[in-house]
Amino acid sequence: MPDSLARILIVDDDQSIRTSMSQILIEIGYRVRIAEDGIAALLEIQKGIPGILISDLNMPRMSGFELLSGVRRHFPTIKTIAMSGSFCGDEVPSGVDADAYYQKGGSIYALLRILEALPHIERGVRDTASPDAPQWIHRDLYDSSRHENATSWSQ
Repeated sequence: MPDSLARILIVDDDQSIRTSMSQILIEIGYRVRIAEDGIAALLEIQKGIPGILISDLNMPRMSGFELLSGVRRHFPTIKTIAMSGSFCGDEVPSGVDADAYYQKGGSIYALLRILEALPHIERGVRDTASPDAPQWIHRDLYDSSRHENATSWSQ
């Protein structure tokens, strides 16, 4: 049984996935918030930093690739799980800046095992906020003037 204070932010552009995952995790005892894309996730993080971020990789406006890279750099205490139906297996795909990977369509038990193991996962040297780590920033997809409260990842 998870700590009832564990806070999870689920980010996915598919409302049914956000809703079903959040309902299951709330039933188990997690505190869950949801966001429909990377920009909405940044706004949620501003409201309160979650302990765990579960993010789809392919989303409009700001992808999970961009979100996970930015979160790793600016919020290194947040444990991250990348989620997608585009990659098979349980290994974090190359180029994805996440602590773990959950394949969409996998069992909820697979996700629960990942959540249980997450506190024990050690980050490698590449996973620190090194300037060599890839950044996924598509400036033409994000107009910061339209989202004055959004966190800027630019340095």
